[in-house]
Amino acid sequence: MTALTFTRARSFIRTPGRLGKSGTASAVVIALAVLAALFGPWLAPYDPNAPDLQIAWVGPVSGHLLGFDFQGRDVLSRLLAGAQSSMLGPLVVVALAMAGGAAFALIAAWRRGATDAVISSGLDVLFAFPGILLAVLATTVFGAGLTAAAVALSIAYLPYVARVLRAGALRERSQPYVQALEVQGASVPRICLAHILPNMSRMIVAQATVLFGYAMVDLAAISFLGLGVQPPAPNWGVMISENQPGIMQGYPLPALTAALCVVAVVIAVNVLGERLLEREAVR
Repeated sequence: MTALTFTRARSFIRTPGRLGKSGTASAVVIALAVLAALFGPWLAPYDPNAPDLQIAWVGPVSGHLLGFDFQGRDVLSRLLAGAQSSMLGPLVVVALAMAGGAAFALIAAWRRGATDAVISSGLDVLFAFPGILLAVLATTVFGAGLTAAAVALSIAYLPYVARVLRAGALRERSQPYVQALEVQGASVPRICLAHILPNMSRMIVAQATVLFGYAMVDLAAISFLGLGVQPPAPNWGVMISENQPGIMQGYPLPALTAALCVVAVVIAVNVLGERLLEREAVR
């Protein structure tokens, strides 16, 4: 049973062509963003925090493909260095929300009855709190920064994840292989973690990719408001906020390039998530 599960998982990973052209292109965009997040600080051609007010707002010139921002800092270097915090924050949100949502989903699906009803009621309460509002409240109470905002968003996203994964867990719970494992004396944690959860891998991956896009937008908005990553640290949301006046003054490139990075990654993860959900629906 376990061997069959991992065989299915490997076939899922090794068939990118089935995602279609848009899904494959989205995967390439995400891969580039991940590479920038991992190696951006070392790939940046210049110090992303080194200002030179004499060249503020100067456009693209030789050696500086995207020009300079309002403090004369190299825009390309700040984009590459800012990819790390811009990608890490959503990743933390997704990891926490998926872990908590999967735990609640498995417990509700396995126990059912009163336990399922109590968990569902608790999730309904969490649905009442908008994610970005909860993040703003958290940064107000615990101080501005990426950590408080990421934890708050993960709590806000948890009920959405739990609801979707609960449906998949209930489906797997009713499968004959679960009853066979129970007859063989397999423990509940082993059945859930080694069999049910891997068999939900497509649904989990699809939900994680879609959730990543929402988390990136919300965290960028929080940084834009000055409650997330703090200047002068490079971050795409911070770059949009800092260079916003340049749009009205005729120097839109620094803000627009950061905004385009956010938009490109969000579109890519949403398209990829839709393709994965389509594959899950026809499985």
